[in-house]
Amino acid sequence: MQRSDDVATKVAPDERKAGSRGAGLFRAFWRWHFYASFLVIPVVLVLAVTGLIYLFRFQLEPALNADLMKVQQPPGLRAQQYDAQLGEVKSAFPDATVVSMTEPSGPDRSTVFSIQTADGATRDVFVDPYQGKVLGSLDPDSTLSGASILLHGELMAGRWGDAVIEIGACWALVMAITGYYLFVRGRVARARRRTAKAAGAALRSRHALTGSVLGVGLLFLIVSGLPWTGLWGAKVQQFAASQGSSMWGEDPGALSNPTSTLDESLPHSHTVPWGLGETKVPKSDPNQDRRSVATLDTAVAVGSQKGLARPMTIALPAGEEGVYSVIGYAFQDPAKERTLHVDQFGAQVVSTYGYQDYPLLAKTVAQGIALHEGRRLGITNMVLTTVFCLGVIFMCVSGPLMWWRRRPKAAGAVGAPRGRLPLKATPALAVIVIALALFLPMFGITLVLALLLDRLVIRRTPRLRLWFNTTD
Repeated sequence: MQRSDDVATKVAPDERKAGSRGAGLFRAFWRWHFYASFLVIPVVLVLAVTGLIYLFRFQLEPALNADLMKVQQPPGLRAQQYDAQLGEVKSAFPDATVVSMTEPSGPDRSTVFSIQTADGATRDVFVDPYQGKVLGSLDPDSTLSGASILLHGELMAGRWGDAVIEIGACWALVMAITGYYLFVRGRVARARRRTAKAAGAALRSRHALTGSVLGVGLLFLIVSGLPWTGLWGAKVQQFAASQGSSMWGEDPGALSNPTSTLDESLPHSHTVPWGLGETKVPKSDPNQDRRSVATLDTAVAVGSQKGLARPMTIALPAGEEGVYSVIGYAFQDPAKERTLHVDQFGAQVVSTYGYQDYPLLAKTVAQGIALHEGRRLGITNMVLTTVFCLGVIFMCVSGPLMWWRRRPKAAGAVGAPRGRLPLKATPALAVIVIALALFLPMFGITLVLALLLDRLVIRRTPRLRLWFNTTD
Protein backbone atom coordinates (compact mmCIF):
# COMPACT_ATOMS: atom_id res chain seq x y z
CA MET A 1 0.00 0.00 0.00
CA GLN A 2 1.21 3.48 -0.83
CA ARG A 3 2.72 5.56 1.95
CA SER A 4 3.60 9.21 2.15
CA ASP A 5 7.00 9.42 0.53
CA ASP A 6 6.54 12.90 -0.88
CA VAL A 7 6.17 16.09 1.08
CA ALA A 8 2.80 17.77 0.95
CA THR A 9 3.96 20.40 -1.51
CA LYS A 10 5.14 17.84 -4.06
CA VAL A 11 2.17 15.90 -5.35
CA ALA A 12 1.15 14.86 -8.79
CA PRO A 13 -1.14 17.25 -10.69
CA ASP A 14 -3.99 14.75 -10.73
CA GLU A 15 -3.77 14.64 -6.91
CA ARG A 16 -4.01 18.45 -6.62
CA LYS A 17 -7.39 19.18 -8.11
CA ALA A 18 -8.82 21.91 -5.96
CA GLY A 19 -12.39 21.43 -4.84
CA SER A 20 -12.48 17.85 -6.05
CA ARG A 21 -14.05 15.39 -3.60
CA GLY A 22 -11.75 12.68 -4.90
CA ALA A 23 -8.68 14.84 -4.38
CA GLY A 24 -9.92 15.75 -0.91
CA LEU A 25 -10.32 12.10 -0.02
CA PHE A 26 -6.96 11.21 -1.51
CA ARG A 27 -5.10 13.86 0.46
CA ALA A 28 -7.04 13.08 3.65
CA PHE A 29 -6.53 9.33 3.36
CA TRP A 30 -2.89 9.90 2.58
CA ARG A 31 -2.54 11.98 5.76
CA TRP A 32 -4.32 9.36 7.89
CA HIS A 33 -2.19 6.63 6.34
CA PHE A 34 0.93 8.64 7.14
CA TYR A 35 0.15 9.36 10.79
CA ALA A 36 -1.32 5.92 11.51
CA SER A 37 2.01 4.46 10.45
CA PHE A 38 3.74 6.02 13.48
CA LEU A 39 1.71 3.78 15.76
CA VAL A 40 1.13 0.80 13.49
CA ILE A 41 4.64 0.18 12.14
CA PRO A 42 6.33 -0.55 15.51
CA VAL A 43 3.47 -2.82 16.60
CA VAL A 44 3.11 -4.66 13.29
CA LEU A 45 6.90 -5.07 13.00
CA VAL A 46 7.00 -6.73 16.43
CA LEU A 47 4.04 -8.94 15.53
CA ALA A 48 5.62 -10.00 12.23
CA VAL A 49 9.01 -10.86 13.72
CA THR A 50 7.64 -12.67 16.77
CA GLY A 51 5.02 -14.40 14.67
CA LEU A 52 7.73 -15.67 12.34
CA ILE A 53 9.70 -17.04 15.30
CA TYR A 54 6.60 -18.69 16.74
CA LEU A 55 5.77 -20.19 13.37
CA PHE A 56 9.11 -22.04 13.36
CA ARG A 57 9.16 -22.88 17.06
CA PHE A 58 9.16 -26.62 16.45
CA GLN A 59 12.28 -26.28 14.31
CA LEU A 60 14.04 -23.65 16.43
CA GLU A 61 13.51 -24.98 19.95
CA PRO A 62 14.85 -28.53 19.35
CA ALA A 63 17.90 -26.98 17.70
CA LEU A 64 18.47 -24.55 20.58
CA ASN A 65 17.70 -27.12 23.29
CA ALA A 66 18.87 -30.33 21.67
CA ASP A 67 20.22 -31.68 24.98
CA LEU A 68 16.68 -31.67 26.38
CA MET A 69 14.40 -32.23 23.44
CA LYS A 70 16.34 -34.69 21.30
CA VAL A 71 17.28 -38.26 22.22
CA GLN A 72 18.86 -41.27 20.52
CA GLN A 73 17.07 -44.59 20.43
CA PRO A 74 19.43 -47.42 21.41
CA PRO A 75 19.20 -50.37 18.99
CA GLY A 76 16.53 -52.82 20.06
CA LEU A 77 15.45 -50.78 23.10
CA ARG A 78 11.80 -49.79 23.45
CA ALA A 79 10.49 -46.79 25.34
CA GLN A 80 9.68 -47.26 29.00
CA GLN A 81 6.12 -47.03 30.25
CA TYR A 82 4.89 -43.50 30.85
CA ASP A 83 4.05 -44.27 34.47
CA ALA A 84 7.69 -45.17 35.10
CA GLN A 85 8.79 -41.90 33.48
CA LEU A 86 6.27 -40.07 35.65
CA GLY A 87 7.87 -41.64 38.70
CA GLU A 88 11.26 -40.28 37.66
CA VAL A 89 9.82 -36.79 37.32
CA LYS A 90 8.23 -36.98 40.77
CA SER A 91 11.53 -38.14 42.24
CA ALA A 92 13.41 -35.28 40.59
CA PHE A 93 10.79 -32.68 41.61
CA PRO A 94 9.26 -34.01 44.85
CA ASP A 95 7.59 -30.72 45.81
CA ALA A 96 6.04 -30.07 42.39
CA THR A 97 2.66 -31.08 40.97
CA VAL A 98 2.73 -32.86 37.63
CA VAL A 99 0.01 -31.29 35.50
CA SER A 100 0.28 -33.04 32.14
CA MET A 101 2.34 -35.33 29.95
CA THR A 102 2.87 -35.09 26.20
CA GLU A 103 4.07 -38.08 24.22
CA PRO A 104 7.24 -37.80 22.13
CA SER A 105 6.49 -36.40 18.69
CA GLY A 106 8.98 -38.82 17.11
CA PRO A 107 11.44 -41.60 17.96
CA ASP A 108 14.19 -39.01 18.47
CA ARG A 109 12.21 -36.76 20.81
CA SER A 110 11.82 -36.74 24.59
CA THR A 111 8.66 -37.07 26.64
CA VAL A 112 7.50 -33.74 28.06
CA PHE A 113 5.93 -33.35 31.50
CA SER A 114 4.51 -29.98 32.51
CA ILE A 115 4.78 -29.34 36.23
CA GLN A 116 3.82 -26.62 38.66
CA THR A 117 6.44 -25.94 41.29
CA ALA A 118 5.73 -25.21 44.95
CA ASP A 119 5.97 -21.46 44.28
CA GLY A 120 3.42 -21.68 41.43
CA ALA A 121 5.87 -21.50 38.52
CA THR A 122 5.43 -23.64 35.41
CA ARG A 123 8.26 -25.76 34.03
CA ASP A 124 8.58 -28.31 31.26
CA VAL A 125 10.50 -31.42 32.29
CA PHE A 126 12.08 -33.55 29.56
CA VAL A 127 12.58 -37.29 29.97
CA ASP A 128 14.54 -39.72 27.80
CA PRO A 129 11.80 -42.30 27.06
CA TYR A 130 14.35 -45.10 26.51
CA GLN A 131 16.60 -44.58 29.52
CA GLY A 132 13.88 -43.20 31.79
CA LYS A 133 16.24 -40.40 32.71
CA VAL A 134 15.22 -36.82 33.50
CA LEU A 135 17.24 -34.68 31.09
CA GLY A 136 16.38 -31.36 32.65
CA SER A 137 13.71 -28.69 32.65
CA LEU A 138 12.87 -25.33 31.10
CA ASP A 139 10.77 -22.34 31.99
CA PRO A 140 8.62 -22.27 28.84
CA ASP A 141 8.40 -18.48 28.97
CA SER A 142 12.19 -18.14 28.92
CA THR A 143 12.67 -19.89 25.58
CA LEU A 144 12.97 -17.98 22.31
CA SER A 145 9.48 -19.00 21.20
CA GLY A 146 8.06 -18.46 24.69
CA ALA A 147 9.42 -14.93 24.86
CA SER A 148 8.20 -14.30 21.32
CA ILE A 149 4.63 -15.31 22.10
CA LEU A 150 4.62 -13.10 25.20
CA LEU A 151 5.81 -10.18 23.06
CA HIS A 152 3.30 -11.10 20.36
CA GLY A 153 0.40 -11.12 22.79
CA GLU A 154 1.14 -8.35 25.26
CA LEU A 155 4.62 -6.91 24.62
CA MET A 156 5.66 -8.43 27.98
CA ALA A 157 3.75 -5.59 29.63
CA GLY A 158 0.58 -7.28 30.82
CA ARG A 159 -2.70 -5.46 30.28
CA TRP A 160 -1.00 -2.28 29.08
CA GLY A 161 0.92 -4.21 26.45
CA ASP A 162 -2.24 -5.99 25.39
CA ALA A 163 -3.95 -2.60 25.02
CA VAL A 164 -1.11 -1.30 22.81
CA ILE A 165 -1.37 -4.40 20.61
CA GLU A 166 -5.13 -3.95 20.29
CA ILE A 167 -4.77 -0.26 19.42
CA GLY A 168 -2.13 -1.09 16.83
CA ALA A 169 -4.34 -3.77 15.32
CA CYS A 170 -7.31 -1.39 15.10
CA TRP A 171 -5.26 1.31 13.38
CA ALA A 172 -3.74 -1.31 11.09
CA LEU A 173 -7.25 -1.69 9.71
CA VAL A 174 -7.19 2.04 8.94
CA MET A 175 -3.79 1.59 7.30
CA ALA A 176 -5.08 -1.23 5.12
CA ILE A 177 -8.29 0.54 4.07
CA THR A 178 -6.63 3.87 3.29
CA GLY A 179 -3.74 2.05 1.63
CA TYR A 180 -6.06 0.32 -0.83
CA TYR A 181 -7.68 3.65 -1.68
CA LEU A 182 -4.28 5.22 -2.28
CA PHE A 183 -3.17 2.21 -4.32
CA VAL A 184 -6.10 2.56 -6.72
CA ARG A 185 -6.28 6.36 -6.92
CA GLY A 186 -2.51 6.86 -7.07
CA ARG A 187 -1.71 4.36 -9.81
CA VAL A 188 -1.48 7.01 -12.56
CA ALA A 189 0.87 9.21 -10.53
CA ARG A 190 3.08 6.24 -9.66
CA ALA A 191 3.29 5.19 -13.30
CA ARG A 192 4.17 8.75 -14.31
CA ARG A 193 6.97 8.91 -11.71
CA ARG A 194 8.37 5.54 -12.83
CA THR A 195 8.39 6.71 -16.45
CA ALA A 196 10.19 9.91 -15.45
CA LYS A 197 12.63 7.81 -13.36
CA ALA A 198 11.97 10.04 -10.39
CA ALA A 199 13.94 9.42 -7.20
CA GLY A 200 12.31 6.76 -5.05
CA ALA A 201 9.69 5.87 -7.68
CA ALA A 202 10.72 2.21 -7.87
CA LEU A 203 10.57 1.75 -4.09
CA ARG A 204 7.23 3.52 -3.96
CA SER A 205 5.78 1.18 -6.59
CA ARG A 206 7.14 -1.92 -4.86
CA HIS A 207 5.70 -0.72 -1.58
CA ALA A 208 2.30 -0.13 -3.15
CA LEU A 209 2.25 -3.43 -5.04
CA THR A 210 3.41 -5.45 -2.03
CA GLY A 211 0.81 -3.78 0.17
CA SER A 212 -1.97 -4.47 -2.31
CA VAL A 213 -1.21 -8.19 -2.04
CA LEU A 214 -0.58 -8.27 1.70
CA GLY A 215 -3.56 -6.12 2.60
CA VAL A 216 -6.08 -8.96 2.40
CA GLY A 217 -3.89 -11.16 4.58
CA LEU A 218 -3.35 -8.33 7.04
CA LEU A 219 -7.09 -7.77 7.34
CA PHE A 220 -7.62 -11.48 7.97
CA LEU A 221 -4.87 -11.69 10.60
CA ILE A 222 -6.23 -8.64 12.40
CA VAL A 223 -9.78 -10.02 12.48
CA SER A 224 -8.67 -13.52 13.47
CA GLY A 225 -6.42 -12.09 16.19
CA LEU A 226 -9.06 -9.83 17.75
CA PRO A 227 -10.58 -12.66 19.87
CA TRP A 228 -7.35 -12.66 21.92
CA THR A 229 -7.53 -8.96 22.79
CA GLY A 230 -8.27 -7.76 26.31
CA LEU A 231 -11.08 -5.33 25.46
CA TRP A 232 -12.70 -6.39 22.18
CA GLY A 233 -12.15 -10.09 22.74
CA ALA A 234 -13.31 -10.06 26.35
CA LYS A 235 -16.44 -8.03 25.57
CA VAL A 236 -17.42 -10.18 22.58
CA GLN A 237 -16.87 -13.35 24.63
CA GLN A 238 -19.00 -11.89 27.42
CA PHE A 239 -21.78 -11.06 24.96
CA ALA A 240 -21.52 -14.48 23.29
CA ALA A 241 -21.74 -16.20 26.69
CA SER A 242 -24.87 -14.23 27.55
CA GLN A 243 -26.41 -15.55 24.33
CA GLY A 244 -25.57 -19.18 25.14
CA SER A 245 -22.50 -19.36 22.91
CA SER A 246 -18.73 -18.91 23.17
CA MET A 247 -15.79 -17.91 21.02
CA TRP A 248 -13.71 -20.68 22.56
CA GLY A 249 -14.21 -24.43 22.47
CA GLU A 250 -13.14 -24.80 26.08
CA ASP A 251 -13.92 -28.14 27.63
CA PRO A 252 -15.63 -27.57 31.00
CA GLY A 253 -14.34 -30.94 32.24
CA ALA A 254 -10.63 -30.50 31.53
CA LEU A 255 -8.02 -28.68 33.53
CA SER A 256 -8.03 -25.01 32.60
CA ASN A 257 -4.54 -24.93 31.15
CA PRO A 258 -2.65 -28.23 31.20
CA THR A 259 -0.10 -27.05 28.66
CA SER A 260 2.88 -24.82 28.14
CA THR A 261 3.94 -22.63 25.25
CA LEU A 262 6.09 -25.47 23.90
CA ASP A 263 3.21 -27.91 23.61
CA GLU A 264 2.14 -28.60 20.03
CA SER A 265 -0.49 -31.26 20.52
CA LEU A 266 -3.27 -29.66 22.53
CA PRO A 267 -6.31 -28.06 20.95
CA HIS A 268 -5.70 -24.35 20.86
CA SER A 269 -8.58 -23.39 23.10
CA HIS A 270 -7.85 -20.74 25.68
CA THR A 271 -8.48 -20.23 29.34
CA VAL A 272 -11.68 -18.24 28.93
CA PRO A 273 -14.53 -19.10 31.33
CA TRP A 274 -16.97 -21.49 29.66
CA GLY A 275 -20.06 -19.61 28.58
CA LEU A 276 -22.65 -22.39 28.44
CA GLY A 277 -22.26 -23.97 31.84
CA GLU A 278 -24.65 -26.76 30.84
CA THR A 279 -22.19 -29.62 30.37
CA LYS A 280 -21.74 -31.75 33.47
CA VAL A 281 -18.15 -31.80 34.67
CA PRO A 282 -16.91 -35.41 34.53
CA LYS A 283 -15.66 -36.96 37.75
CA SER A 284 -13.99 -40.17 38.82
CA ASP A 285 -15.77 -42.45 41.29
CA PRO A 286 -13.40 -43.57 44.06
CA ASN A 287 -16.07 -45.81 45.57
CA GLN A 288 -16.50 -48.27 42.71
CA ASP A 289 -16.79 -51.96 43.50
CA ARG A 290 -13.78 -54.01 42.41
CA ARG A 291 -12.10 -50.83 41.33
CA SER A 292 -8.86 -50.81 39.39
CA VAL A 293 -6.48 -47.87 39.54
CA ALA A 294 -5.74 -46.48 36.09
CA THR A 295 -2.35 -45.08 35.12
CA LEU A 296 -0.94 -42.80 32.46
CA ASP A 297 -0.39 -45.85 30.26
CA THR A 298 -4.01 -46.91 30.79
CA ALA A 299 -5.21 -43.47 29.71
CA VAL A 300 -3.00 -43.58 26.59
CA ALA A 301 -4.29 -47.05 25.74
CA VAL A 302 -7.90 -45.90 26.10
CA GLY A 303 -7.20 -42.92 23.85
CA SER A 304 -5.67 -45.17 21.19
CA GLN A 305 -8.62 -47.56 21.36
CA LYS A 306 -11.01 -44.65 20.85
CA GLY A 307 -9.10 -43.40 17.80
CA LEU A 308 -7.35 -40.32 19.16
CA ALA A 309 -4.41 -39.23 17.03
CA ARG A 310 -0.92 -39.37 18.50
CA PRO A 311 1.09 -37.86 20.03
CA MET A 312 -1.49 -37.40 22.76
CA THR A 313 -1.38 -35.12 25.77
CA ILE A 314 -2.78 -36.38 29.06
CA ALA A 315 -3.82 -33.98 31.81
CA LEU A 316 -3.47 -35.77 35.14
CA PRO A 317 -6.30 -36.02 37.70
CA ALA A 318 -6.55 -33.33 40.34
CA GLY A 319 -7.76 -35.03 43.52
CA GLU A 320 -9.74 -38.23 43.98
CA GLU A 321 -12.61 -37.07 41.79
CA GLY A 322 -10.36 -35.87 38.99
CA VAL A 323 -10.08 -37.62 35.63
CA TYR A 324 -7.39 -38.27 33.07
CA SER A 325 -8.11 -35.88 30.22
CA VAL A 326 -6.72 -37.53 27.09
CA ILE A 327 -6.33 -35.02 24.28
CA GLY A 328 -5.74 -36.15 20.72
CA TYR A 329 -3.30 -34.51 18.33
CA ALA A 330 -5.15 -32.05 16.12
CA PHE A 331 -2.51 -29.47 15.34
CA GLN A 332 -3.33 -29.00 11.65
CA ASP A 333 -7.05 -29.68 11.75
CA PRO A 334 -9.18 -28.19 14.56
CA ALA A 335 -12.10 -30.34 13.38
CA LYS A 336 -10.23 -33.33 14.85
CA GLU A 337 -9.97 -31.79 18.31
CA ARG A 338 -11.32 -34.33 20.81
CA THR A 339 -10.79 -35.00 24.49
CA LEU A 340 -11.69 -38.16 26.43
CA HIS A 341 -12.14 -37.99 30.19
CA VAL A 342 -11.09 -41.29 31.73
CA ASP A 343 -12.04 -42.37 35.25
CA GLN A 344 -8.81 -42.74 37.24
CA PHE A 345 -10.13 -45.86 39.00
CA GLY A 346 -12.34 -47.84 36.63
CA ALA A 347 -10.57 -46.60 33.47
CA GLN A 348 -13.87 -46.14 31.66
CA VAL A 349 -14.57 -43.07 29.51
CA VAL A 350 -16.69 -40.75 31.62
CA SER A 351 -17.34 -38.24 28.84
CA THR A 352 -16.06 -37.03 25.49
CA TYR A 353 -15.73 -33.45 24.32
CA GLY A 354 -14.60 -32.29 20.91
CA TYR A 355 -14.97 -29.97 17.97
CA GLN A 356 -18.45 -31.28 17.21
CA ASP A 357 -19.56 -30.03 20.63
CA TYR A 358 -18.29 -26.48 20.09
CA PRO A 359 -20.79 -23.68 19.45
CA LEU A 360 -20.74 -22.46 15.84
CA LEU A 361 -18.90 -19.33 16.88
CA ALA A 362 -16.18 -21.37 18.59
CA LYS A 363 -15.80 -23.56 15.50
CA THR A 364 -15.31 -20.47 13.37
CA VAL A 365 -12.76 -18.99 15.77
CA ALA A 366 -10.89 -22.32 16.01
CA GLN A 367 -10.51 -22.50 12.23
CA GLY A 368 -9.47 -18.85 12.09
CA ILE A 369 -6.82 -19.37 14.76
CA ALA A 370 -5.40 -22.37 12.89
CA LEU A 371 -5.01 -20.23 9.77
CA HIS A 372 -3.67 -17.33 11.82
CA GLU A 373 -0.96 -19.55 13.30
CA GLY A 374 0.01 -21.00 9.92
CA ARG A 375 -0.93 -24.60 10.71
CA ARG A 376 -4.32 -25.26 9.09
CA LEU A 377 -3.13 -26.10 5.57
CA GLY A 378 0.12 -27.83 6.46
CA ILE A 379 3.27 -26.77 4.64
CA THR A 380 1.28 -24.52 2.27
CA ASN A 381 -0.06 -22.48 5.16
CA MET A 382 3.41 -22.30 6.69
CA VAL A 383 5.04 -21.09 3.46
CA LEU A 384 2.35 -18.48 2.84
CA THR A 385 2.56 -17.21 6.41
CA THR A 386 6.36 -16.98 6.15
CA VAL A 387 6.13 -14.97 2.92
CA PHE A 388 3.48 -12.78 4.49
CA CYS A 389 5.60 -12.01 7.57
CA LEU A 390 8.61 -11.17 5.40
CA GLY A 391 6.41 -8.95 3.25
CA VAL A 392 5.13 -7.11 6.31
CA ILE A 393 8.70 -6.55 7.49
CA PHE A 394 9.51 -5.11 4.04
CA MET A 395 6.52 -2.77 4.30
CA CYS A 396 7.56 -1.63 7.77
CA VAL A 397 11.04 -0.78 6.48
CA SER A 398 10.19 0.65 3.06
CA GLY A 399 7.54 3.07 4.37
CA PRO A 400 9.84 5.01 6.71
CA LEU A 401 12.62 4.80 4.11
CA MET A 402 10.43 6.54 1.53
CA TRP A 403 9.61 9.27 4.03
CA TRP A 404 13.28 9.67 4.99
CA ARG A 405 14.32 10.15 1.37
CA ARG A 406 11.65 12.75 0.68
CA ARG A 407 11.40 14.40 4.09
CA PRO A 408 11.46 18.21 4.13
CA LYS A 409 14.93 19.65 4.56
CA ALA A 410 13.69 22.57 6.65
CA ALA A 411 13.53 22.00 10.39
CA GLY A 412 10.23 22.16 12.24
CA ALA A 413 8.09 20.07 9.87
CA VAL A 414 7.52 16.36 9.59
CA GLY A 415 6.36 16.53 5.99
CA ALA A 416 2.92 15.04 6.41
CA PRO A 417 0.41 15.20 3.55
CA ARG A 418 -2.06 18.02 4.05
CA GLY A 419 -5.76 17.32 3.99
CA ARG A 420 -8.95 16.84 6.00
CA LEU A 421 -11.64 14.22 5.68
CA PRO A 422 -14.63 15.81 3.88
CA LEU A 423 -17.13 14.22 6.29
CA LYS A 424 -19.83 16.84 5.72
CA ALA A 425 -19.60 16.45 1.95
CA THR A 426 -19.38 12.66 2.22
CA PRO A 427 -21.99 11.40 4.74
CA ALA A 428 -21.30 7.77 3.86
CA LEU A 429 -17.69 8.22 4.97
CA ALA A 430 -18.84 9.69 8.27
CA VAL A 431 -21.09 6.68 8.82
CA ILE A 432 -18.21 4.29 8.11
CA VAL A 433 -15.88 6.09 10.55
CA ILE A 434 -18.52 6.10 13.30
CA ALA A 435 -19.40 2.44 12.70
CA LEU A 436 -15.73 1.46 12.83
CA ALA A 437 -15.27 3.43 16.05
CA LEU A 438 -18.25 1.69 17.66
CA PHE A 439 -17.24 -1.79 16.46
CA LEU A 440 -13.63 -1.32 17.60
CA PRO A 441 -13.74 0.58 20.91
CA MET A 442 -9.97 0.99 21.10
CA PHE A 443 -10.02 2.67 17.70
CA GLY A 444 -12.91 4.87 18.76
CA ILE A 445 -11.24 5.92 22.02
CA THR A 446 -7.90 6.74 20.41
CA LEU A 447 -9.63 8.50 17.51
CA VAL A 448 -11.49 10.81 19.90
CA LEU A 449 -8.26 11.49 21.80
CA ALA A 450 -6.43 12.30 18.54
CA LEU A 451 -9.20 14.67 17.42
CA LEU A 452 -9.24 16.43 20.80
CA LEU A 453 -5.45 16.77 20.72
CA ASP A 454 -5.66 18.23 17.22
CA ARG A 455 -8.45 20.66 18.11
CA LEU A 456 -7.33 21.79 21.56
CA VAL A 457 -3.56 21.71 21.34
CA ILE A 458 -2.08 21.40 17.85
CA ARG A 459 -4.30 23.97 16.11
CA ARG A 460 -3.69 26.49 18.90
CA THR A 461 0.09 26.17 18.84
CA PRO A 462 1.74 27.71 15.74
CA ARG A 463 4.87 25.58 15.99
CA LEU A 464 2.81 22.40 16.25
CA ARG A 465 0.58 23.49 13.36
CA LEU A 466 3.69 23.83 11.23
CA TRP A 467 5.18 20.55 12.44
CA PHE A 468 2.01 18.54 11.74
CA ASN A 469 1.21 20.51 8.56
CA THR A 470 -2.31 21.10 9.82
CA THR A 471 -4.90 22.55 7.49
CA ASP A 472 -7.82 24.77 8.50
